[in-house]
Amino acid sequence: MTSRTVTLLDVARAAGVSKSTVSDALQGSGRVAEATRDRVRAVAEELGYRPNSAARRLRRASTGAVGLHLPATATRLDYYMNLAFGAVERAQEDGLDMVLLAPSGAAGGRIASRVDGLLVIDPEAGDSAVPGLLDAGVPVVTGERYLGPSAGPSAAVVCDNAASLTALLDHVTERGARRPAVLAPSGSSAWATALRATARSWGLAHGVEVALRTVPFAATPAEAEETTRALLTADPAVDAVICAPDGSAPGVLRAATALGREVGTMGGGGGTGGGTPPEPGTIARSGPGLLVAACVDGPATRGAQPPVTAVDLRPAAYGRACAELLCDILADRAAPDTVRRHAWSLETRASTGSPG
Repeated sequence: MTSRTVTLLDVARAAGVSKSTVSDALQGSGRVAEATRDRVRAVAEELGYRPNSAARRLRRASTGAVGLHLPATATRLDYYMNLAFGAVERAQEDGLDMVLLAPSGAAGGRIASRVDGLLVIDPEAGDSAVPGLLDAGVPVVTGERYLGPSAGPSAAVVCDNAASLTALLDHVTERGARRPAVLAPSGSSAWATALRATARSWGLAHGVEVALRTVPFAATPAEAEETTRALLTADPAVDAVICAPDGSAPGVLRAATALGREVGTMGGGGGTGGGTPPEPGTIARSGPGLLVAACVDGPATRGAQPPVTAVDLRPAAYGRACAELLCDILADRAAPDTVRRHAWSLETRASTGSPG
């Protein structure tokens, strides 16, 4: 037989089971014993059976598409565009189209009729659209955990955001900073919540008061500049600024320049300016130096003058990982509550006195 002539009935006869059992075994549905499922799949492979994908979708009411829900501010952030491209590329490898959902969301039932599964990226606990998405009746993968109440299981791909900010704070301290500040994002996403909590816990653990300022989740360079100007004017002892929002670092650099702070060096005899760093637990004297780092790497940090030290969250790979987990769940290769971890890296550059 050729792959064009082999049917479900042929496989059923060869395996000694019913046609419906073959269908359930190959689709991973129904109550089929594992031994029977393995035998049916082996027979199908031996005979060269190839399912008609269009017919299979009709039988399962499958749409051949998955939905992607991004934060409302995503369209102007490089991070989310790269993430979306990675997700689309991976979904296509499993023959799935990607449908970009409106930020406002839609009724869960309507969504379930249009897609086989959902990717919900950086869900906010306060986003009224998210509960309906999580309870739409299709498999869901979240990019970062959802911190609000959820009716059903959802899988997730997560980064260790506490560890990434800890790495930045440790790095600027090693470069001589003694009074770091963090421009942390507002909102109730897991990322924003973790960064604010980590800034406080790191300061307590190291006996250092971290100057924490909250800025919009997608703060513009102008908003970051305004916040940094106010911060450095009110507290000139701040000698390192770590900004969280994607693309906001140039605003921090502009504020530093306007106030006569030299980025990438330490003033008051400390850090990379050639002097001896002050003793731990002391505050460096006010001076021209300032270290700058960012929680999200991208064109704005890599192309800045000087280039800015940042955490590379590898957004395209992150999008692929989210889509891959959803594909695995749809194909019964993973459980619907699977959690996978995504790696990040710290890219050190001249803004913290590092060679880059």
